[in-house]
Amino acid sequence: MTETATLAGGCFWCLEAVFDDLKGVTDVVSGYTGGSMANPTYEAVCSGRTGHAEVIQIQYDPSVISFNDLLHVFFTIHDPTTLNRQGADVGTQYRSAIYYHTPEQKQIAQETIAEISAEHIWQNPIVTEMTPLDTFYPAEDYHQEYYANHPNAGYCQVVIAPKVAKFRQKYYQQLKA
Repeated sequence: MTETATLAGGCFWCLEAVFDDLKGVTDVVSGYTGGSMANPTYEAVCSGRTGHAEVIQIQYDPSVISFNDLLHVFFTIHDPTTLNRQGADVGTQYRSAIYYHTPEQKQIAQETIAEISAEHIWQNPIVTEMTPLDTFYPAEDYHQEYYANHPNAGYCQVVIAPKVAKFRQKYYQQLKA
């Protein structure tokens, strides 16, 4: 039996590339949530006028990897202290957010944020928002598995590859074979 997690941490291509490699993750879908427009397009979300964030929806086996473990990876691969931005990507569509599916996920997210805050890993406070998931809209097909399908593209080489390398180094024991 799998469970679902929905996370926003900047560009969904970056998040998808990392979570695809984790043991226990059975599927990752890039998409949009958190806004008011039904069936948004990438162009509409990029305009910043829909209220949606770029997100990934993760299907995972909780007997192999926990929601807490997913969140620890999440907080390693993006900067949760910058409001509405990740690197050069600026706007509410690039916010840091956890869209929880259950009260248990909300509680685990709150505890994880408190734990990471207490460790003073980041100089600034964590601004990751926590919101119940409303509606998830899968992104267009050309966004799915973007890094896997375009590893030599400029953005993939400059932005995504370093995040994937950092993740693989830190979490090598949790990588899929």
